[in-house]
Amino acid sequence: MSATQQSRAASAPVPLAPVDHAWLRMDDPTNLMIINGVLVLGAPVARERVRRLLEQRLLPIPRFRQRVAMKAGEPFWETVPEVDLDVHLQEVTLPAPGGDAELRELVSAQMSQPLDLGRPLWGFLLVQNYNSGSVILGRLHHCIGDGMALLLVLLSLTDIDAGPPVEPAEPEEGGLGNPFLGLLLDPPRGVAAAKELIGRIMPEGLRLLEASAAAFKSMGALTTGVASTGAFGRLVLRPSDPKTIFKGPLGVPKKVAWSDKIPVDEVREIGKALGGTLNDVLLSAMTGGLRRYLDRKGERGEGINFRAAMPVNLRPLARMAELGNQFGLVFLSLPVGAKNALERLRELRRRSLALKRSAEPVVVYAILKLLGIVPLAVQKLVVTIFATKATAVMTNVPGPRETLYLAGKPIDEIFFWVPQSGRVGLGISIFSYAGHVRVGVGTDAGLVPDPEAVVAGFHEEYAELRRLAGR
Repeated sequence: MSATQQSRAASAPVPLAPVDHAWLRMDDPTNLMIINGVLVLGAPVARERVRRLLEQRLLPIPRFRQRVAMKAGEPFWETVPEVDLDVHLQEVTLPAPGGDAELRELVSAQMSQPLDLGRPLWGFLLVQNYNSGSVILGRLHHCIGDGMALLLVLLSLTDIDAGPPVEPAEPEEGGLGNPFLGLLLDPPRGVAAAKELIGRIMPEGLRLLEASAAAFKSMGALTTGVASTGAFGRLVLRPSDPKTIFKGPLGVPKKVAWSDKIPVDEVREIGKALGGTLNDVLLSAMTGGLRRYLDRKGERGEGINFRAAMPVNLRPLARMAELGNQFGLVFLSLPVGAKNALERLRELRRRSLALKRSAEPVVVYAILKLLGIVPLAVQKLVVTIFATKATAVMTNVPGPRETLYLAGKPIDEIFFWVPQSGRVGLGISIFSYAGHVRVGVGTDAGLVPDPEAVVAGFHEEYAELRRLAGR
């Protein structure tokens, strides 16, 4: 295909996939469908350097030059004449002393700010004066892609070393200087290089991608069969979650917090000692953190169970260039009311294993596709029903094992906040990077005005699991 043909293809209107339309229509002032992620850089970076990086690595991806428009009542992606980077990349300076408290306030305020529907649905905020470096807050609408696809988009902005002092004036041909960008721009040639790099710097992520996509393929024949029918029935007929302080009417203001760094190797050793996986330990520690929060607020925690909706990737790596959403959900019942930390871990592991071969993710994905084509009133009704079945959205993403660089600066930390789809007011995001784990907690300010207390409970429960493992 010639350069002219490629340009025409990128400019041609593309219908919004039904599942992406569903996520767009879920947007509400009290619960925006925006994925918010923070990259903490180890040194200050100039806005012009970041601007040049976006021009060279983000704008070549067609979806980031497109906005949602309507034609004959149907939504489609329309290429804008020009992307105004002065709008999509803004710069602010944190007030002194420029620490965690100031960054929390800034991110919390941004969480309730909608994106302009007249423009491509993404934006970056360059934050100066955070400790000794800069922070980049990325905000990307869920209708562009799911969490795994957008993680690869963010990784396409990074490098595995600091590189030259000045960014080259032109990117390498085809974007293949960065394998992640090559995967997004030229899938036939780029998949092998991206897979090699992902396997080297984030092998757990590659295994997750391959295993979940393979499971989806093997279940494909079941989507109209007995397994999917049973899963759908269980979804609809299961009882609503109990009323707790984590559930209720939502408001516009949001609050965020994040944990301290926890060594990945330590978490893995605790799991081995107590008969669980790294994932089991982290999910159990957060479950205990929620229990401790209830206890501190004088709420009944004993005997309580409530569910977390957890995304499951259903797309192979070779189809990541399509962006969009291709994931399902499982609803994991959290043993919040178990008697102690060890019992919580063992029960959570038992329930997690029971979900592994469930057809539930495939069924939920099919429902989301359907929601994009039914009348909006029907979608809102179904979303409301689903929201009664879960109290939190929880995701756990294994990221790169080694330090990456952005605009020539080391990325010291990465943490993010998952959107709380529908009427859910609690989001928990677990992300591992460069040998450590961070947990991000996002809440509705009217329900949980102090998510840092949930994080404190997480650390206390984790410390108890560590003590038990040592014993």
